[in-house]
Amino acid sequence: MKRWHYVVLFLAGLLVPYLVSRFQSVPGYMDADYYFTSGLQLAQGRGFTEPYLWNYLDDPQGLPHPSHTYWMPLASIVSALGMWLSGQTAYAAGRLPFILLSAFVPVLTAALAFDLSRQPRLALTSGLLAVFSMYYAPFLPVPDNYALFMLLGGTFLLLAPRPQKWIPLALGALAGAMTLARSDGLLWLGLAGLAVWWNFPVSFKESNWAEEFARKVIPSGLLLLLGYLLIMGGWHYRNYTLFGTLMPPGSSRLLWLETYNQTFAYPASSVTREGFLRAGFSAALQDRLTALKWNAGTMLAPQGGIFLFPFILTGLWTLRGQLRTRLAVTGWLILFAVMTLVFPFAGMRGSFLHAGAAFQPYWWAAAPLGLDVVITAARRRGMFDENARLVFPSMLVILAAIVTAYLIASRVMGGWGAESRVYAEVEQRLLEDGASLEVGVIVRNPPAYYLYSGRPVMALPYGDEETILQVAEKFGAGYLILEKGGTFEAIQDLYDHPQSHPSFFFLGEVNDAKIYRILLP
Repeated sequence: MKRWHYVVLFLAGLLVPYLVSRFQSVPGYMDADYYFTSGLQLAQGRGFTEPYLWNYLDDPQGLPHPSHTYWMPLASIVSALGMWLSGQTAYAAGRLPFILLSAFVPVLTAALAFDLSRQPRLALTSGLLAVFSMYYAPFLPVPDNYALFMLLGGTFLLLAPRPQKWIPLALGALAGAMTLARSDGLLWLGLAGLAVWWNFPVSFKESNWAEEFARKVIPSGLLLLLGYLLIMGGWHYRNYTLFGTLMPPGSSRLLWLETYNQTFAYPASSVTREGFLRAGFSAALQDRLTALKWNAGTMLAPQGGIFLFPFILTGLWTLRGQLRTRLAVTGWLILFAVMTLVFPFAGMRGSFLHAGAAFQPYWWAAAPLGLDVVITAARRRGMFDENARLVFPSMLVILAAIVTAYLIASRVMGGWGAESRVYAEVEQRLLEDGASLEVGVIVRNPPAYYLYSGRPVMALPYGDEETILQVAEKFGAGYLILEKGGTFEAIQDLYDHPQSHPSFFFLGEVNDAKIYRILLP
């Protein structure tokens, strides 16, 4: 690979997310809303705190509240860095680092592919597949973990087989950075341990096995842990001093969810192991079968790229002797199992798509190699001529570009973040009603509403009207916003018949969002 190849890939990788970002004036969905608003708090000197609650799983006691008790902080830190460097707190400043990071994904993918095949044409094809990332393209420019995970996971796999003594330290640091981005990044600490073990060259049958293990593996393992703690040690300490746990306290109850909506259960103590067991084996099995279906779809479409999928598999089979392949396939299988069996609701609601992004550079690196193997086999049977090695990879990239353009047009240009923009009109209606900015609001997407209002915001709790009143009393909410398609079954009647409950005074409706003043006793 020549230097200009990487320059072209960088520029192409910069252009696509930049063009996408032109149609994204807001983060657009709750994850990105949260990361950006938390970054805004950091940029404005408020530290790791949040003036809103998007769930109650960590049993919050009031506002402001410690931030990142469910999601991890790296994306918020990166977003804040953009604001610090630019001296602005606008959304364009907060998303700028993610556009720049996205531009490096094709470069890294091409470097990884070239390291595997030593063929520039295959590496360029891989890099272009990363430029036209199809299902991932709409999400790369926003404050989220997609570009971060692609870069960290791709770098991990690029370095893993190398023999230098500092590699375990680097792998540990990369695993730490991935854990700082997402809780499931802990998987990569395990993969780092596997890399150290599988790189251990001495057979169990050799007489000096124990001596070699002590001389090589133990020091490498200690370096790995040191690298991890250099990145994650401070965050673990913060969590332990605040909550008595090393990892975010809000995620532990996910093990016992009976339905996705319990993510917003109030109080948190209503989500219990006993309740999960009472729901029965049949319900748990059905949930996991549903997650299996959704995660299989994610495997085939966003991760497998539909038409790329058979070539990815062929490429992985060709590379089956590579340490990188064993690490990537093992890690992906563990992730698939965890997101299907252990955390089915989170998995099918996007966590598998998010966490799987870390493996994406390797899949893009494998696909052109797999196609080349297929072409070689076909030519042995008298099919095609030598031009096939240029024509078919070009067709692959063109198809990826067409699908990418279609998905951008349908998902981004079709009204990105339109639902959250309604909040600006809702807030104007509250101000007209005389609502002080100190009065809180209960709404479906608290981080997004905070961006439009600056007032305390709480998530719509899973439960009935009495549950809403409990939240309002404890956290100081004076208004309730119910959105079409954004309610729970127990309060659907309140949406359908807005004057049916004496504790909720109906103020009016804005684009199917119904506004209530909460009348506490």
